Amino acid sequence: MSTPPLILAPPFTLETAQRKVQLAEDAWNSRDPERVALAYTEDSKWRNRSEFLNGRDEIKAFLRRKWAKELNYRLRKTLWAFHDNRIAVSFEYEWQDDAGQWYRSYGNELWEFDENGLMRERRASINDAPIAETERRII
Repeated sequence: MSTPPLILAPPFTLETAQRKVQLAEDAWNSRDPERVALAYTEDSKWRNRSEFLNGRDEIKAFLRRKWAKELNYRLRKTLWAFHDNRIAVSFEYEWQDDAGQWYRSYGNELWEFDENGLMRERRASINDAPIAETERRII
């Protein structure tokens, strides 16, 4: 089992920031909204593309919609920077729509954590690019 998110609390070191990013990648690749939501505060605030979410219930509902649409989802996250209680990541993920078209989505996230290591704010900017199945990099 993965290390619970609250053990990796700020201020972050290079090692704990990298571990936090890996735990997030692992959780998102599980495609389990309940598991993913546990990394966020009860009142976590999100901006995801043009959507604004508040709290775990809205986060779980969003993730259920997301993974119902984005089939065969696979994600990679990379630590970009960190300071005190903040981490910035870049990411890419690949997914397939219900018509069989593959996409690669690219983006950046800014994360802010509370004193227990739970994410209280997430800002994500994301762009999608259609790709051929032969162009997939994340398998």
